[in-house]
Amino acid sequence: MSRLNDFLTETGVFFLATTDKNQPKLRPLGAHLQMDGKVIFGVGNFKDVYKQLTANPLTEIAACKPNGEWLRYTGKAVFETDPKYAQAALDAMPNLKNIYNEETGHKLMMFHLEDAKAVVIQMMGEGTPIEG
Repeated sequence: MSRLNDFLTETGVFFLATTDKNQPKLRPLGAHLQMDGKVIFGVGNFKDVYKQLTANPLTEIAACKPNGEWLRYTGKAVFETDPKYAQAALDAMPNLKNIYNEETGHKLMMFHLEDAKAVVIQMMGEGTPIEG
């Protein structure tokens, strides 16, 4: 997990793909953390991405470093039920507390990928699987 988490941290922004009925959707994300042996991601319960992941949890994440090395992380989104993950994310990224709080009513929904495969690919090269 460390290599996957480190890659995502280094890129800062990565892209999450979902579907809305038959239409692919792609958006930039940055909220993630490593905890309990998993890389965990966060999305808002009021956003379309949350609705899309609950309707169809199959997803893919792509991230790219400036040197052209890129990551593809594919799996099934499984939402965490323990609030400790959202709290850890809010503690690590305090700017999110302006969005996710009792006043706004918005909740940060945390998920990890199961049955997942992560591959790091060199520009114009072959992919190398990493644990994830």
